[in-house]
Amino acid sequence: MTTKTIAITGATGQFGAIALNLLKAKNANVIALVRSPEKISGVEARKFDYSKTEGQVEALQGVDTLILVSSNEIGKRCFIQHNNVIGSAKKAGVKHIIYTSLLGATNDNTVQCLASEHVETEAALKASGITYTILRNTWYTENYTDLIPASIANNAFYGSAQNARIASALRAELAEAAVNVALGEGHDNQTYELSGSTSYTLADLAAEISKQTGKNIPYVDIPTTDYANELVKMGLPKEIAAFSAECEIYVANGALFSEDKTLEKLLGRPTAGLDVAVKQAL
Repeated sequence: MTTKTIAITGATGQFGAIALNLLKAKNANVIALVRSPEKISGVEARKFDYSKTEGQVEALQGVDTLILVSSNEIGKRCFIQHNNVIGSAKKAGVKHIIYTSLLGATNDNTVQCLASEHVETEAALKASGITYTILRNTWYTENYTDLIPASIANNAFYGSAQNARIASALRAELAEAAVNVALGEGHDNQTYELSGSTSYTLADLAAEISKQTGKNIPYVDIPTTDYANELVKMGLPKEIAAFSAECEIYVANGALFSEDKTLEKLLGRPTAGLDVAVKQAL
């Protein structure tokens, strides 16, 4: 087992917590970088805030590889938060940064409402001189399967992606890929497009929900504004609902379709199909 020290930001978040637990299970020398270290047990935890450079260099001392999980504060990520972390990592002597970006970030056909901050972060990483690995993650399948309870209540799965094919992957699969890169070799200065082994439409997803629940849950495609309203009814704040609905415009245009098998190679197996994802969600 490698003796390098691996740190992970956002280690109490959904993605970060999975990655942290995987690293712990592999007996890696891991440090959790979090706002509230008291929430972490079993490994060393250091106080760390993307937005505050104070204490960042100290928190990154002795770190060889940093898994930089992209911040969830859209609009503040690159120009403030990610730049802070990259700058502090350089001062602390971090040798390798693994960054979670967006599928097809630099392509014209990407989720444009999310891409710019990832593109800027990728550029900042390359300019820093630190060895990097960019993981351009596809959508989490959970972005859709989390809507299953509402679809059952509504007797319909509402969406605005039309008949676009979506090559998503489970959050745990993408977190495992990040861990495998951190523990492995041969990933220096590489950019990987990470997508699911297979693709599906939201109609396919609705059909799988119907199959597993024994209920008729059709997919109903609705205009973006109506979809935003439906998301509000499901409990999302209005701003987040509107943003999520806007993203579906790009999904409908094929932004999440990919036949790239790099994620499969990093995992050493195909990604889970809809049957597994829906079963987990239920």
